[in-house]
Amino acid sequence: MQEHVPLAPRTTMGVGGPARFFVEGLDAARVAKVIRHGRERGLPTFVLGGGSNLVVSDEGFDGLVATVDEFGIDITEDHRSHRVRVGAGVVWDELVAFTVDERLTGLECLSGIPGRVGAAPIQNIGAYGAEAADRIIGLSAIDLVTGERRYFDHADCGFGYRTSMFKSSARDRYLVTSVDFRLSRSAPSQLNYEELRRAFGGRESVSDLTEVRETVLRIRAGKSMVYDTEDPNHRSAGSFFVNPIVEAEVADRCETAARAAGFEGAMPRFAADGGRVKLSAGWLIERAGFERGFAFGQARLSPKHALAIVNTGSARAADVVALAGFVRRGVHRAFGVTLEPEAIFVGFKKPVDELLA
Repeated sequence: MQEHVPLAPRTTMGVGGPARFFVEGLDAARVAKVIRHGRERGLPTFVLGGGSNLVVSDEGFDGLVATVDEFGIDITEDHRSHRVRVGAGVVWDELVAFTVDERLTGLECLSGIPGRVGAAPIQNIGAYGAEAADRIIGLSAIDLVTGERRYFDHADCGFGYRTSMFKSSARDRYLVTSVDFRLSRSAPSQLNYEELRRAFGGRESVSDLTEVRETVLRIRAGKSMVYDTEDPNHRSAGSFFVNPIVEAEVADRCETAARAAGFEGAMPRFAADGGRVKLSAGWLIERAGFERGFAFGQARLSPKHALAIVNTGSARAADVVALAGFVRRGVHRAFGVTLEPEAIFVGFKKPVDELLA
């Protein structure tokens, strides 16, 4: 047990104060035990993965932060496909690289996403027409209230767009220890994202998984969405807001508002469940008057992608929150749509909606 451990260096955003208590180097069972004991003594607790999706308050976290060192990848052949069980502590992109090397199809379009495997189902990470839930068949977790181990099938996880039961109704209840994926040996990669298809001349599938992975990494790098310390825009939490899913009439009003403001061209819109429409948060941000590179204090929108908020090197969490709130209010004024943050806020005294109000 360490005390007053800085958290900023353990996040990709690079802001925030220290953890009052910090524990690392333990397997999941011992981490769960430590967390339960901490909660019994009234301590707030938080499990830290790769720190790639966090904004830590400048005051830090007045409680217990723990990391999970649960590694290992196990492959089992099962009815012409392969069940791949992965420890929660494995780095996500290292898993993707491993599956590509093994000619196991299914995760290659998720290349370059930072973080750990244990966070993938919680957030239901996704990019370029794919998401983790497409391949997750289940996961193992420890109940932090009872201490019991449980297995959750895919249907039990409550997956949705960038969310799951573990992020909503059962938030902070379970500690994910391993995740099971269903992958196919030597099958072609299905390209479900227009930008990726264009990179392959309009093809809808590609057999060379390495080529798909390298193309995804190149596209992400062009948007500063690969964590590269040589990139001046690398200090971010990735996409700060999720793409909003709205009713069709709301999408129509957004498009009408954009045209009235003089913006030409069709507004990006994608079909979602229940006849709803998914909009591009980045497109809305730019059309609300926030150009790429727009700065507020020592934080700015990435010059490469309006959806990323960047720490220019000396930003505080307060700068990030102020910019996020300014952008969120501006988009609501312009389009009547409230952007919801994808980033997780840790150690703040107020709820997220109050912080960004």
